[in-house]
Amino acid sequence: MKKAQPDTLDFVPQKDIVYNKLLPYADRLDAESNDILSKIKGNLGLAVQLREIWPGVLFWTRKLSTYMRLYGRKFSKEDHVLFIKLLYELVTIPKLEISMMQGLARLLINLLNLHRYVLVSPGDLELPWRPLYELYDRILFSKTEHLGLNWFPNSVESVLKTLVKSCRPYFSESATQEMLDEWRPLLCPFDVTMQRAISYFELFLPTTLPPELHHRGFKLWFDELVSLWVSVQNLPSWEVHLVNLFARLANDNIGYIDWDPYIPKIFTRILRSLNLPVGTSQMIVPRYVTNAYDISHVVLWVSALLGGPSKQAQAQLSGLFNSITSFFHPSNHGRWLMKLMKLLQRLPASVVRRLHRERYRKPTWLTPVPDSHKLTEEDITDFVESMMQPVLLAMFSKTGSLDAAQALQNLALMRPELVIPPVLEKTYPALETLTEPHQLTATLSCMIGVARSLVSGGQRYPEGPTHMLPLLMRALPGVDPNDFSKCMITFQFIATFVTLVPLVDCSSALHERVDLTEVERELCSASAEFEDFVLQFMDRCFALIDSSTLEQTREETETEKMTHLESLVELGLSSTFSTILTQCSLDIFKVALEKVFNFATTNIFETRVAGRMVADMCRAAAKCHPAESLKMFVPHCCNAINQIAVNEEVLNEEELDKEFLWNLQLLSEVSRVDGDKILPYRSDLVQILQLTLHLKCKQGYTLACNLLHHILRSTALIYPTEYCSVPGGFHQPVSDYLPIKDWGRPGDLWNLDIRWHVPSIEETSFAFYLLDLILQPELQRLKRFAQGEQDMTRDDVLQSLTIIQHCLLGAGSLMPPLKGEPISELLAITDRTMFPVVPQHKSIFLSHEFDSRWKSFNLVKKSMENRLHGRKQHIRALLIDRVMLQHELRKLTVEGCQYRSIHQELMRDLLRLSTSTYSQVRSKAQNVLFTALGTYNFCCRDLIPHVLEFLNPDNSTVTQQQFKGALYCLLGNHSGVCLANLHDWECIALTWPAIVRSGLSSAMSLEKPSIVRLFDDLADKIHRQYETIGIDFSIPDECCAVAKQIMTTGNPLPEELVSSEEEVAECLKRQELKNTDFVSHSRPWKFEHIAIGFLSLLLRDDHQLPPAAVLFFVKSLNHESLYVRKVAISAVAGIMKQIKRPHKKVPVSPSELCKHVSIVAGDRPDNQWLQYNSSSLPRTQQDWDQCVFVEKTHWGYYCWPRNLMMYAAQEEQPTQNLAREEMTEREHIIFDHFSDPVFIEQFIEFLSLEDRKGKDKFSPRRFCLFKGLFRNYSDAFLPLFRPHMERLVADSHESKQRCVAEIISGLIRGSKHWNFSKVESLWELLCPLLRTALANITIETYADWGTCIATACESRDPRKLHWLFEMLMESPVNGEGGSFVDACRLYVLQGGLAQQEWRVPELLHRLLQYLEPKLTQVYKNVRERIGSVLTYIFMIDVNLPYTQPTTSPRISDFTERILLQLKPLNEGDEEIQNHVIEENEVGVQDERTQAIKLLKTVLKWLIASAGRSFSTAVSEQLQLLPLLFKIAPVENDDSYDELKRDAKTCLSLMSQGLLYSEQIPMVLSVLQEIAGSSSWHARYTVLTYLQIMVFYNLFTFMSDQKAVNDVRALVIKLLEDEQLEVREMAATTLSGFLQCNFLSMDAPMQAHFEALCKTRLPKKRKRELGSIVDTIPSADLVRRHAGVLGLSACILSSPYDVPTWMPQLLMDLSAHLNDTQPIEMTVKKTLSNFRRTHHDNWQQHKQQFTDDQLLVLTDLLVSPCYYA
Repeated sequence: MKKAQPDTLDFVPQKDIVYNKLLPYADRLDAESNDILSKIKGNLGLAVQLREIWPGVLFWTRKLSTYMRLYGRKFSKEDHVLFIKLLYELVTIPKLEISMMQGLARLLINLLNLHRYVLVSPGDLELPWRPLYELYDRILFSKTEHLGLNWFPNSVESVLKTLVKSCRPYFSESATQEMLDEWRPLLCPFDVTMQRAISYFELFLPTTLPPELHHRGFKLWFDELVSLWVSVQNLPSWEVHLVNLFARLANDNIGYIDWDPYIPKIFTRILRSLNLPVGTSQMIVPRYVTNAYDISHVVLWVSALLGGPSKQAQAQLSGLFNSITSFFHPSNHGRWLMKLMKLLQRLPASVVRRLHRERYRKPTWLTPVPDSHKLTEEDITDFVESMMQPVLLAMFSKTGSLDAAQALQNLALMRPELVIPPVLEKTYPALETLTEPHQLTATLSCMIGVARSLVSGGQRYPEGPTHMLPLLMRALPGVDPNDFSKCMITFQFIATFVTLVPLVDCSSALHERVDLTEVERELCSASAEFEDFVLQFMDRCFALIDSSTLEQTREETETEKMTHLESLVELGLSSTFSTILTQCSLDIFKVALEKVFNFATTNIFETRVAGRMVADMCRAAAKCHPAESLKMFVPHCCNAINQIAVNEEVLNEEELDKEFLWNLQLLSEVSRVDGDKILPYRSDLVQILQLTLHLKCKQGYTLACNLLHHILRSTALIYPTEYCSVPGGFHQPVSDYLPIKDWGRPGDLWNLDIRWHVPSIEETSFAFYLLDLILQPELQRLKRFAQGEQDMTRDDVLQSLTIIQHCLLGAGSLMPPLKGEPISELLAITDRTMFPVVPQHKSIFLSHEFDSRWKSFNLVKKSMENRLHGRKQHIRALLIDRVMLQHELRKLTVEGCQYRSIHQELMRDLLRLSTSTYSQVRSKAQNVLFTALGTYNFCCRDLIPHVLEFLNPDNSTVTQQQFKGALYCLLGNHSGVCLANLHDWECIALTWPAIVRSGLSSAMSLEKPSIVRLFDDLADKIHRQYETIGIDFSIPDECCAVAKQIMTTGNPLPEELVSSEEEVAECLKRQELKNTDFVSHSRPWKFEHIAIGFLSLLLRDDHQLPPAAVLFFVKSLNHESLYVRKVAISAVAGIMKQIKRPHKKVPVSPSELCKHVSIVAGDRPDNQWLQYNSSSLPRTQQDWDQCVFVEKTHWGYYCWPRNLMMYAAQEEQPTQNLAREEMTEREHIIFDHFSDPVFIEQFIEFLSLEDRKGKDKFSPRRFCLFKGLFRNYSDAFLPLFRPHMERLVADSHESKQRCVAEIISGLIRGSKHWNFSKVESLWELLCPLLRTALANITIETYADWGTCIATACESRDPRKLHWLFEMLMESPVNGEGGSFVDACRLYVLQGGLAQQEWRVPELLHRLLQYLEPKLTQVYKNVRERIGSVLTYIFMIDVNLPYTQPTTSPRISDFTERILLQLKPLNEGDEEIQNHVIEENEVGVQDERTQAIKLLKTVLKWLIASAGRSFSTAVSEQLQLLPLLFKIAPVENDDSYDELKRDAKTCLSLMSQGLLYSEQIPMVLSVLQEIAGSSSWHARYTVLTYLQIMVFYNLFTFMSDQKAVNDVRALVIKLLEDEQLEVREMAATTLSGFLQCNFLSMDAPMQAHFEALCKTRLPKKRKRELGSIVDTIPSADLVRRHAGVLGLSACILSSPYDVPTWMPQLLMDLSAHLNDTQPIEMTVKKTLSNFRRTHHDNWQQHKQQFTDDQLLVLTDLLVSPCYYA
C-alpha cells in the first residue's frame, strides 16, 4: 500500500492517517487533500506577506489544523519543516496578542509533536532557543501584569511549557553553554531567582543530544547540579525541578550516565517524598508535603535506572516496595494513599514503555539504548516479582481497584505466568462468595485488565485460555437485578472476554484433526459449552428484564422515563448481547434467535423500560444476521399491527392498545439493519408507515417516526456491517479452520477486510420515494398554515414537525446543503411561540454525540491495548470502529463551512426564540445558538447588534423576558463563545457601553434577584476571561522570508496592507470617549461599578490612556463607593507605570572588575565591594556619586553575568523635578490633583478608613500607587504628605498605622533615583517617624510594619538604605514598652535583613553579638522571635558545593559558645525540669537556671530552622542531642510545659532529617551513649528516635552494613532493659524494622531469642503472709521476657501473611502462656493481634500449619467457654 502512494500525490507524505485508506471512497482522497493543501500553502504564505495576521493568517492556520485532523501529516518533509519554521516565527513575534499566540502555539506543538522522533530530525531543523525564552519570561514573569496593564489567560502557562518541550530537541549544539551563561548568575539559593533559574534549566536544557556531543550537553552541568541536589537537605521548592530534570536526563540517556553512586540517595529521597506516617508521635513538616516530588517524574527516573550491569536499582526498588507494602493493605488509609496508588499504577506502564522502545520501536534519530544497559529477561522477572505483592494488596484498596487493574494489565504483558495465577486465585473464591460484593467487583475489574494476556496464552502462559470458560460460567450469577454495580461489572467482564474469543463449538475437531497439542484438545472439548453459556446468559437477561418493568419499579404517579441507572443497565445489556451474537457461530446464533423471538412475541411489554431492553436484544440479533432475523420478525409484527388496525377507531384513540405499541416498537428497532436487506419488505413497511404516522396518540406516532428514521438511515448512510473479531466470520467447516487459534488475536490493519454498506441506486431511489411520499405533504401543510390558508391545532403542528425532523435525521445526508429552498418553509412558523418548535434546529448541529463516542472509543482502547508490542495491535472490532469514526469526523468537518444568507436568517430566528417568553424555550434555543456560533466563526459580529437592541434604554417595547434572554445570550455557556468578550475592538466598543447603558432601560429592575445575578455573572466572566487584545499587528521580515518559501506556487507581489498605528489608536480613542461619556449620567450604583471595572480592563502597557480617562480615574480616587476607589487605586498605579520616564542603563562587564576562572560561589574577594561595610558608607554627596549601586541581591553570589546592566550616571537620567511647563498633558492632570491639599486630605481620609474589621492587610496596590507618585514626581508632593504622615504615625488605630506604613514603603522604594541631598533630607524626616511608629506598635499592626520595611528593602542596595538599617539596629531589645514591643522591633528588623540575604554580613555579626547575652530572655514571645531571627542570621551558612565558607556568622562557632553555657546541664544525670521563676525575684540566679533559660531559646531556634534552612548542621545538632533526650517526656504530659513540648517537637523534626552516609556513625555513637544513660525516659526516647530516623534514611542505612549491625545490636540490647516500658518499645521497634525489611529474620536471631526464652526462673518461695512483695524483677525474668518479646516482634512483623518460620515461633510462644506476669500479658497480646490481622484470609493461611500445630493454635485462639 505504501508504494502506490507517490503516483497520485507528487510527494512522499510524512505520515498520513492509515484509517483513511480503509474508507470505501479512499481513492478520491488524494486529489481532495492535494487541492486543500495547495490552497493552504498559497493563502497562508500570501496572508503573511500581506502582513495580515487577522483574519488571514488565523483563518488559514485554523484550516491547516483541520487538515491535520483529517489527513494527518500528509505533506512532504520540506513543507513540514517550512510550516514549523513559519509558525515558530509567528509565535515569537514580540507584540503578538496572547490568544493568537496560544492558537498558533497549539498548532506548532501539533506539527512538532506527533512522533516527532520519526518525522523531523534535528539535522533537518534548528530552532533558536532565545526567542522562546524571551516569550516565556515576558509572560510568566511579567513586570506589568500585577498593575493591571496586561491580562493573560489561565491556560497560557501550560501551553508555553508544552511548546518549549516540543522545540527542545531542535535547539542548537551550543545552546546548553549559552543557557548556563544566561542563568547561572541567578543561582543564589537565598533568593527567589533560584527557583526561576532551576525551573528554566528543567524546561529548556536539551537532553537528547547524540553521545558524541555529550561534552557540549549535559556534561557541562551534570556534576554541578547533582552535587547541588545531594547537598540540599530540607526540600526547598526548587528541588522538585531538579528531580524532574534528572528524570528526563536519565530517560533520554540510558546507559551513558553512571547513576550507581547516587542510587541509595535517590531511593531514600523518593521514600521520604511519599510522606508516610512512621513511629509513634510524628510531626509532618508542612513543607515536605507541599514540595514533595512529582510521582510521574519519579516513575520515569526509576524506570530509566533499572537494568544495566550493576542491578543495584532493582535491589533498591525491591527494598522500597518491601518497606512500603504494608501501607497498601486496604485497612490503611490516609492522605498519602493517593500517591502510593499513583506510583503503583504508573511504574509498570513506564517500564513497558521502555521495553517497547528497546525491542519493538522503529529506530529513529534518537540515541538507542546500548546493549549493555537494555533490560534482560531476568531484569523483567525481578521487576514484576518485586511489584506483585503490593499490587495484589492494592486490588481491594479504599480508592477503588482501577489503579491496581491498570498495573496488572501492564505487568501481565511482560510476565503473564507470574501475574495471572495469583489474580485467578483471588477471583475464583470471589465469584463463589455472596457476602462480599466489593471483593467481586474488585477482582473482576482486575481480570478485565489481564483479559488479553490470559486469552492469547502464548508460550509463556499456555494454560491461560483454559480458564476462560469456567470464568464465564461462574460470572453469570452476577447479572443480578438487585445489585447495580455488580451487574455492570459483570456485563463489562463478559463483553471483554467474548470480544476476544470466537464462540464456536469446535468439539468435532477432536475426531477430525490429529495435529492438536494437549491444551488445544482441552479447549476444543471445552468449547462445547459455549452454546450453554449463551442460553444461560439469555435466561439471566430475561429475568433481569422481567424484574425491571415499569409496573414493578414505580407507582403510576412517577415519571415514565427511564431512570439513569436503568439506562446504564440497558446500555450494558444491549452491548454485551450484541457482542455475544457477533462472536458466535451460525448454529449457536440460530438457537439464540429462536429464543429471543419467542420471548419477544409471547409477551407484551410496556414501551418505556422493559420494552426498550427487549427491543434492543432483538435489534442486536437482526444486526448480526439480517436476512434470517427479518424473515421472522417483520411478517409477525406487520400482521399483528394490521389485525389491530382493522378497527377504524383505533387510529384516533388518545391511548393506544399495548400490544399495538409493542409491535410497533419492535418493528422500529428491528429495521435498523443493512439497507439492501430491508428492500424485500419495502411494501409492507411503507404500508405500516402510512397507517401509523398520523395516529392521534403521541406515543404511537413517535414510534412510527422512529421506524421511518431507521429505514431512511439504513438506506442512505455509509457504515460497516459487521464487527467480528476475525474477517469473514466463523462459518467455514472445522476441518479447514480452527477458531481456537484465533483467541485474543489482534486485527491486522492491512487486511481488515471491512464490509461496507454503500447505498446502491435502488436504495437511494427507495429513500427518495419515501421522502416524496411523506415529507412533501407535511411541508405543504405547514406552508399553507404559515400563510394562514389552513388551520391546524398545536398538536397537529407538533406532529408535522416531528415527522419532518425524523426525515431530516434519517436522510439528511442525501439532501443538498442549505441554499435556501428546502428549509425556508420551516422558519416561517417560528413566529408563533410554540413549545415544540425548538428541537427542530438541533438536527443541524450533530457534534456532541461524536465527541462522546470518541471518548468512549478511547476508553475501550485503553482497557484492551497492548503497549508492549507496539502500536495498532488492537482488536479488529476496535479498528473498524476507528475507521467509522474517521468517516464521521470527515462528514462533520468537510461539509458546511460557508456562512450563507440562509444561515443568517436561521441565527436571527434562533435569537428570537432565545428571547421568547417561555423560559424553557429560551434555554433550549440559547444552547442551539451557542453551538451554531461555534460552528461559524465570523457570525458573532453579525448577531451582536441584534442582541444589543434588547438592551437599549431608548427601546421601550422590550419585555423583562427579552431583556433576560439577551443577557443570557451575551453571557454564553461555560464552554462556548462569550459574546460580551470577543477578541475584537469593534465588538467590544459596541457591547461594553451597551451593557453599562442598559442600566437606564425600562425593562431593567434590580428588584429581581435573577437579573442582578446575571449582571454579576457577566461582569465576573468578562473580568475572568478578558485577555489583553493586540494593537500592533506587524509581522517581522524573517516571517515573510519563510512565507515566500512556502508559496512555491507563483509569487504574487505583496501589497502593503498593514493597518496603520493611527487607525488603531483612533479606535482606542473612540472606545474610551464612549466609555468616559457615560460616567456623567446618574444611574444605579451597580452599573457604575460595572463601568469602572470595564474601563480598568483597558489599561495596557504599549499605549497610554487618553487624558480624559486619566482624569476620570484620578477623580475616582475620592469616590464615595469603596469598590470604585479600589479599582481607581489599581488603575492610577498602572497609569503611573505607563507615564514613567525610562531610565538609561549601561552594560558593565564585571569580569573586568575582577579576574577569576573556576566557578566558586559565595563570599569572594571580587564581590566584597557589594557588601555592607559601615566604614565606607556613602555619607557625602561625593561618595554617593562614586558608589556603584547594584540593586538586585542575587547578582554576584554564584558567578557574574557576561554583562551586568547598571544605571547610567545621574546626569544622563531624566531630570527630576520637572517644571509644570515641561510635563505632558497626562502628567499635568495627576500633578494638579496631588498638589491640591484638599484632594490629598480627602484621599488620606479615605485610605485610613477600615475596610473589613480585623481582616485588612498591608495593600500592595496602594504601595504601587505611592511608589509611582514619588518615582515620577520625586519629592514634589512630600511637603503636602508630611503633616498627614506625622499625624497618622502618632495615632495607634490600626487602619491609620497601615495607611502610613503603605505611604512610607512607597516613599522609600520610590526614592530610588533621587539625588543625595533629597535622599538625605528624606531620611531626616523618616527616621523620627519610624521611631515613633515602632514605639506605638500594637498586636494588630506589627505585621503591617514588618511588611512595610521588608517591601522597602526588597531589591535595594543595602548601602543606599544605611540610614534605615543603622536606625533599626540601634537597640532592638531594650525592654522599653515591654516584651511585646521588643519582639515587634526584632520582627521588623528581621524583615529588612532577610531581604538583603548575603550582602550584610557585618550587620548580622553585630546583631548576633548584641543578641547573645540576651538569649536567656524570660518572655516567651521574645524567645520565639529571637529563635526566628537566629535562623535568618545563620541562613547564609550553607554547605553547598563549590561554595566558599561564608563571612556571615557560622553555626559551629555559635554552638561552641552555647555548649559552654549549657555545661551545668550536662553534668548531672537528673532530668531537666523547667524552673518557673517569679518575675520580681531579685539576686543572681544560679548557672543551672540560666542554662535552662538559654536552652529554651536554643530550642526555639532549632524548631524554626528545621523548616527554613537548606541544609541541617548535623554535627552541631548532635552535640545538643543528649540534652534533648533528658528533657523529652515519655508519657503524654497534659500539663502545658513549654520546655518539654519544644524538646519533643525538636526530636521529632531532627529524627526526620536527611542524613549522609558519613554522618550515620556519628549519630549512632551518640545514641549508643544515651542508651547507656541512667534515665529510662532517655533510653525509651532513643528507640522512638531510631524508628523514624532509620525509615526516613532507609537506603542510606542499608548501603552501610556496619550501621545496620550497630542498630540491630542497639535494639537487641534494649530488649533486655530492666524497665518494662523500654523493653516493650524495643520489641515494637524490632518488629517495625523487620516489617520494612531493614533487618531480616535469620537463624542466629531466632536462636538467640529461643535461648533467652529458656532462661530458668527461680522457684517461687512460699512467702509468709504479710511480707513485702518483692517488686524488682530478677535479671532472669528480664532475660526470659526479652526472649518472649523478641519472638512476639517477629510474629507481629508480618501482619498480612504467614512466612515459613512463623508456625514454629507460635508454638514456642504458646509454651509461655502461663509464665509469670509481664510475660503472660505479652503472649496474650501477641496472640490476639495475630488473630486480628490474619482473620480475613484465614482459609489461605491455614495451609502453612501442620494439623498438630492447628490443634494447639485453635486452643489458644478460641476463648474458653465458661459453661463447659
